Amino acid sequence: MIEPVSISVNYQLAQKLLDGSVLRQQAIATNIANAETPGFRRIDLAPDFASALRAQFAPGAVPSAGEIAAISPHLAEDANVHTVRPDGNSVELESELLAMNKNHVDYEFLTDVVSRDLKQLKVAITGNVS
Repeated sequence: MIEPVSISVNYQLAQKLLDGSVLRQQAIATNIANAETPGFRRIDLAPDFASALRAQFAPGAVPSAGEIAAISPHLAEDANVHTVRPDGNSVELESELLAMNKNHVDYEFLTDVVSRDLKQLKVAITGNVS
């Protein structure tokens, strides 16, 4: 029997990674908008999101779609960044622009993966390659 796309592990993982990518884009936009705000601390995806996904896909682990669905990305202050200015702001504009470009590439890749899976399903259903 064919497993429905929406509950497949690969689809669930791609969905979570896309959710994380969208949230990271919001964090980067917030960081850039506050680059001149005294005392502002850089935010990013909380590191526990990535570690929770890694744990689910450790060698030999077979995660269920429900376990993956329970993981959700959220924002947190970046504990690894140091204050770069005397006013306490920890945003480096160049780093944020690089992060924005990397995040864009990641997002494009993930949307291509999901689109390819859906296109394959459409071909299987209709028999049309176009």
